[in-house]
Amino acid sequence: MADVSTAKENVKRVFYVRFLNHPVYLDIIATRPEIRLDKLENDTPEAAANPIVSAAHAYQVSSARDELPAKFHVNKDLLSRAPNLIIVSTGGAGYDTVNVKDCTEAGVLVVNQTGGNADAVASYVLGVMLMLSKQVAQVNEALRKGTMRDRNLYMGNDIHNRTIGIVGLGNVGRRLAKLCAAVFDMTVLAYDPLLDEKTIAGRNATKVSLDELLRRSDFVSINCPLDDTTRNMISTREFGLMQKHAFFITAARGFITDEKALEDALRNKQIAGAGLDVWSKEPPAMDHPLLQFDNVIASPHTAGVTKEARANMGKFAADQLILTLDGRKPPRMVNPEVWPAYSKRFEKTFGFRPGA
Repeated sequence: MADVSTAKENVKRVFYVRFLNHPVYLDIIATRPEIRLDKLENDTPEAAANPIVSAAHAYQVSSARDELPAKFHVNKDLLSRAPNLIIVSTGGAGYDTVNVKDCTEAGVLVVNQTGGNADAVASYVLGVMLMLSKQVAQVNEALRKGTMRDRNLYMGNDIHNRTIGIVGLGNVGRRLAKLCAAVFDMTVLAYDPLLDEKTIAGRNATKVSLDELLRRSDFVSINCPLDDTTRNMISTREFGLMQKHAFFITAARGFITDEKALEDALRNKQIAGAGLDVWSKEPPAMDHPLLQFDNVIASPHTAGVTKEARANMGKFAADQLILTLDGRKPPRMVNPEVWPAYSKRFEKTFGFRPGA
């Protein structure tokens, strides 16, 4: 049931919890006086939080799964507490904190900010490729500990003319493909069931099956979203297909990779090393088994954390939310199939039907 008094006042209620990607978000939203923006903290008492959640038309939700309390994740429970909610906007490209199926069933539109940090993440993957192939981590540690006796023991390999396999050729994957092909003359293979051969060719890659990609690649980079089709997609069988000299890199989402299977592959020397920016628990514990390997480059989901990327994400989120609240169709819909049901709820709330 819509909040009639709120609709009559033409106030559009938005809330967020604790964190925004960049202050530019606040600056842009402030240009629209009809939008009321409420901030909650992780520990805001329910008595104070519930009225804000209940009245909200839009929720600017964090994409950081382990930084946001479960009570603020978007699922049936929160939706039951937010009867006026019609839009959920994630802070980043990922939507781990949002149950998209629950939102669709409730007529709630979900949008993300995909592409905002594509340059940052693609650059990170390329940097990790160079570090792994040139044994930078091992040399750095040996030099600092005073254990390096013969530099020739740390001889690496060039990445020119090698083959990279990219799983997911979206905003990050296509940027990575362009860098690898143009700068290092690499052969680029891509597995993306959502894209046809012509589209993938236009993104500097050759379309192949996942198994062929794993068998042929010197570097495997995971750059697809986490959903029901990609959860645990890379496990024991998949690591078994990779070449022993190949490196595995993921800067997508935890749970796409089976961490125990990766641990076994590294311990059994089935692959040469790994670069890991995402984890099933973030940040990983200091005693995590994968942090014990000297041929693993590790970071705590910081591949996309740059000043420029954060500013992009903040601007993307604010601009898209304003566009959507104005009744326009947003460019980054996660569940476009909800549009008919969402349109009816939007019209009931604001008195006009959203258009193209």
